[in-house]
Amino acid sequence: MSQTDIEIVVDDPTAPEEDSPSIVSSGTIEILACLLLLALAITLGYDNWRTGASWDATGPEPGYFPFYLSVILGGGSLYGLIAALVARRAAAGSFVTRAQARRVMAVFVPTLLFCLVTQFLGLYVASFLLIAAFMRLVGKIALWKSLLTAFLFTAIMFVTFDIAFDVIMPKGPLEAAFGH
Repeated sequence: MSQTDIEIVVDDPTAPEEDSPSIVSSGTIEILACLLLLALAITLGYDNWRTGASWDATGPEPGYFPFYLSVILGGGSLYGLIAALVARRAAAGSFVTRAQARRVMAVFVPTLLFCLVTQFLGLYVASFLLIAAFMRLVGKIALWKSLLTAFLFTAIMFVTFDIAFDVIMPKGPLEAAFGH
């Protein structure tokens, strides 16, 4: 056996458990996605029909092309819904397990909080908090490394966007206290 044929297998200690119970099946998610897209198509179709989805003396009305795109979206959604309902009778696999959902939420919830905190504390403070929290809580990196990295990244981001390129970014009370 040559050196290039050797495979290195590394176990991920943070990988979700194989026997974690399923939260929802793939078939259920497919049906839900098709229903949401169908509702969007109906809403857009109605609104574009209301604004005008035909031809007048000068050409197409404002809702003409979007209306027919909505019809195509609705048709595709119906096709997907019927296909998902027919396939549902067959064995449906798991879409997400409890352990996988926990990992996704470990990223989604802090990111959502970042978006909310940005509104009150500004982009730079929110970025500092997000980076430091992710590194410390998710990455299990030492506190001083997490804080230093978050500070350096935020400082570089501030210098790049605010000073070098003069881009308007959401600011909070800390930037206001320093006159920015």
